[in-house]
Parts: sequence; C-alpha cells; structure tokens
Amino acid sequence: MEPGPSGAVPLGVFPPPLQQVFHAPRRPGMGTVGKPIKLLANYFEVEIPKMDVYHYEVDIKPDKCPRRVNREVVEYMVQHFKPQLFGDRKPVYDGKKNIYTVLALPIGSEKVDFEVTIPGEGKDRIFKVSIRWLAKVSWRLLQETLVSGRLQVPLDSVQALDVAMRHLASMRYTPVGRSFFSPPEGYYHPLGGGREVWFGFHQSVRPAMWKMMLNIDVSATAFYKAQPVIEFMCEVLDIRNIDEQPKTLTDSQRVRFTKEIKGLKVEVTHCGQMKRKYRVCNVTRRPASHQTFPLQLESGQTVE
Repeated sequence: MEPGPSGAVPLGVFPPPLQQVFHAPRRPGMGTVGKPIKLLANYFEVEIPKMDVYHYEVDIKPDKCPRRVNREVVEYMVQHFKPQLFGDRKPVYDGKKNIYTVLALPIGSEKVDFEVTIPGEGKDRIFKVSIRWLAKVSWRLLQETLVSGRLQVPLDSVQALDVAMRHLASMRYTPVGRSFFSPPEGYYHPLGGGREVWFGFHQSVRPAMWKMMLNIDVSATAFYKAQPVIEFMCEVLDIRNIDEQPKTLTDSQRVRFTKEIKGLKVEVTHCGQMKRKYRVCNVTRRPASHQTFPLQLESGQTVE
C-alpha cells in the first residue's frame, strides 16, 4: 500500500524495521599523565582473507555421539569422498552440526546422504551422514565492518572464523570447552586419587577495534591418569601395598571406589591383540571368581 499525500502510513501497515547500526564511542583523548610504557598482551592480530566461505549443516546418525567421534566420522568421510566432493581442500568442522568450505560443494542446495564405515576393534562402526547447504558467509563483509566501525559485526562470519581457527587444534589435542590439552611429556604433576594435571591453552577469536584478534592463554585442568585398574584403586583407597590388602574390599571401600571408577573407560588386556574398551557401570560385591550372571539357552531355559 502506498503512503498518503502527507507521507503518513495508513493504519494496519507497519514501516520496515530500521537496521541496527553500531556506532563506536568516540575516544576522549590520549593519556597525558605518567610515563608511557609498552605492554605485551596475549592478543594476536588475525589477518582475514577477503573471500566467501560456504556453510553446510551435517547430521550424523546415530546422534548424540561425543565430538571426538563426530570428528573421526567427518575425517573418514573427507578422506573417502575427497576426490569427487571436497577436491584438494579440506573443510573445517566444529564437532557438532557445522562444516565450512572455501569452495562450494557440487551438491547444490540438495541434501546428500553418505554411509561412513570406521574400522573398529572386532566390529566396524557404520554411520549415516547427511550434508545440506545453509548459506554463504562473507569474510570480506566482516573485514569491511571492522574497518568502518559503523555496521553491526556479522556473527556468522565470526563463528566461521572461530571454527577455522580451532579445527586443527581440535584434531591434534584433547578439547575441553574452549581449551585444548595434551598428555604430559617430561613432567608429572599428580593430584592424588588417580588424577593428574594436564596443561594446555585457551583460544578464542574476538572482534576488536578495526581488526579481529586471537586470544590465547595458558590453561590447566585435571585428567584421570592412564594406569592399571589395580593401581588406580590403590590411589583412590590410599592403599600403599596391594599385597597387604585383605582379599575382599569392605562395603565402604567398594562404594568409594565405585564412585570414582563408574563411567570411566577401561581397556581389557586378556584378549591378545584385540584391545577392547568398555565403560564401567558398577563394582560387584563378589570377586570375579565367584560372580555369576543369568544366561538364557536356546531352549528358553535360564541358567546361572
């Protein structure tokens, strides 16, 4: 509907919303008191390539897998379908739903499905992967926005840059939140209770005045130490010598040990070259030599 002669908009018709414009506050001036000094900060300037990147949504079935598994699936997919799909450029992946490429994939706007097989320990794992185009993200617009300081910073461009900066570290190190850690080499910092300190770094990309900055800081956190389960139990229960321990644990010791080991992954050593891993769900009251479980025969009879 056209506006009236006076320029007013008729009732029931709302004008289009104004685009939010960012105005950087004007600096009041430079400091004049004291002696100027130089400071070193853990911020590093990021040179943004003036180009577009392509944003795709990836869906992996079975879902709710850890990011580590998702990254492994995508890495196998890229290696297997690289000639016909990804060419000579590797995509970057955030471990969840987002993939970015510098070249458009030859799939158009359609969703394509793949089957990815990852060799397992005794049994291969099969995943269903689908990729769908979402949008084209402009790093050129991000650079122009930062230089002008007048427009709102495009968050999709910042997200794509952050994923690109974190991709390689996510593949090489152990990610925890926005930090990355590696196993200790040449140093050992035990915390007791089967835990030790791993050192790493925190990383994030942030827009600053007229440029993008990469913030890197030292980080440390506690990890469970890789060791035999018997040694882990001794650390948890403060047992100095396993030979001095009675044959069975007391109920209080068993409950305490269960709280620590429940949910952790263990690797069995009695299957030769087949190193199978299992997640601990409980600690039984009886030893393995006396523990039984129900078994249903082909006839339908259940024995123990």
